[in-house]
Amino acid sequence: MAPDTDAEDDASFPTDYEIADAAETEHIADVVEPFGLDREDLELHGEDKAKVRLDAIEETVAEHEADGKLVLVTGMTPTPLGEGKTVTTVGLGQAFNRIGKDALVAIREPSLGPVFGVKGGAAGGGYSQVLPMEDINLHFTGDLHALTAAHNLISTMLDNHIKQGNELDVAVNWVNWPRAMDMNDRVLRETVIGLGGDVTGVPREDGFILTAASELMAVLCLADSLADLKERVARIIVAYDGDGDPITVDDIDATGAVTILLKDAIKPNVVQTIEGTPAFVHGGPFANIAHGTNSLMADRLASHLSEYLVTEAGFGSDLGAEKFMNIVCRFGEMEPDAVTLVASVRALKYHGQDMWPPELDELEDEDVAAVERGFENLDKHVRNLQQFGVPVVVAINRFPGDTDAEVQAVVDHCEEDLGVRVSESTVFSDGGAGGEDLAEKLVDAAESDSDFEYLYEADVPITEKIETIATEIYGADGVEYHGDAEEDIERLTDLGFDDMPVCMSKTFHSLSDDPSRKGAPEDWTLEVTEVYPSTGAGFLVVLTGDVLTLPGLPAEPAAAGMDIDEDGTISGLF
Repeated sequence: MAPDTDAEDDASFPTDYEIADAAETEHIADVVEPFGLDREDLELHGEDKAKVRLDAIEETVAEHEADGKLVLVTGMTPTPLGEGKTVTTVGLGQAFNRIGKDALVAIREPSLGPVFGVKGGAAGGGYSQVLPMEDINLHFTGDLHALTAAHNLISTMLDNHIKQGNELDVAVNWVNWPRAMDMNDRVLRETVIGLGGDVTGVPREDGFILTAASELMAVLCLADSLADLKERVARIIVAYDGDGDPITVDDIDATGAVTILLKDAIKPNVVQTIEGTPAFVHGGPFANIAHGTNSLMADRLASHLSEYLVTEAGFGSDLGAEKFMNIVCRFGEMEPDAVTLVASVRALKYHGQDMWPPELDELEDEDVAAVERGFENLDKHVRNLQQFGVPVVVAINRFPGDTDAEVQAVVDHCEEDLGVRVSESTVFSDGGAGGEDLAEKLVDAAESDSDFEYLYEADVPITEKIETIATEIYGADGVEYHGDAEEDIERLTDLGFDDMPVCMSKTFHSLSDDPSRKGAPEDWTLEVTEVYPSTGAGFLVVLTGDVLTLPGLPAEPAAAGMDIDEDGTISGLF
């Protein structure tokens, strides 16, 4: 049980690792048994983590009706301080169970790049985290390693084909499949390969992306079976020939081998929260390149096992939630019954500062006026979500420096001005008990009438889909196309890819495509620089601004503060 305190930033409060290390856990088979999964349905990875067998998923789906409620957790525009979206997701799963609702949690797997960089892991925090947090944040069950190997197998098969005669007439300057690694290493963003003469290969420009940015990650998370995974892998476009026709993974005979490498990674991982709520932690696609949610297979299984499934979309409503609604729900044939929008007082003050950039230390001082100026960002995210016809509940993730006056200002604004449900959440310090009121309000919202609808139809022209998202979600006045973007759209239309949903690649630091613009920017135009197909995933990626697919380490990487002693005790891992 969590202590009665609210001290997310209190130096005397135990670290996430200390809390996790002191927690008592049950055998994972005992954790999931009340929800309908038996020990023989699992492939155990020790006593506290397991994968669910594919045949067990099919049997569960066949035997149980999918009548659970789906709650999506999203947030306002992120700040460098973090708003607590994953903490809220995990805490809500615990809270639902505390109020008598059988609930499961589904979140993404962490990438080693952010873990050792600046963002940290993705296992929640405080008394609302998933365990074993050190395993989940490091190697876990090996899914990201398998994805990295599979991605690079495609790369080497492609370059080998070029070296061995290039029967497919691959245009060397039109290869769009880079290498991948699960580490932030900026010097590998742009490389030259094939140097050293004929024995080495054909020289060409290349580069690396983070494994989480690979189309294979999106494919894994959108596949609904091993057969579907294989079909999706086969149609991934890796290059074009001299006539501009696409060359796929199947064309270079890599489909079978790649699928073999992913045969275990496709199985959902199940662990537990500190309070013993089962949690599926599976997949980790970028939310600013791909769709930014955990796997459909985990969602599909959980929806047949629980009354409530709590899942999370990456970044703010403009990125993760929009893609969840328009892409994930479309492919998974599902819809959320309620959405939780995570906000914080300090995030509102961050967006409401008179001076830019804001002094982060000043955000700790009481400033109700700054909170109120930041409402424009919160309001825009609420309106974004309401466009999909789903009830919205604002969760105020309370930090120790928040004053009662600041929190009350947010509550009053949500109830009186926006007309939406709102709840103060302290799940970091209080575990599930700190989210019971939020859970009750979500039950009320999920059982109310909703009229879910996509923002656009998939078969409308590509430009119409892009412009709808730009104007309706981002608040842009319109769209300008630069470089070869218009030619890309024309070519994709000619190839018959124009009936796919679009996946916008945009900065997460702002509702606009300019990361320096906070609040709810007005009088601006979205600039599109490139459009390319992710045919395996089933969507078109629209590039705006300068989004990095391989981040770098900060001046003081998190890795520099980590250590392990002779007894195996880890320090510095959150």
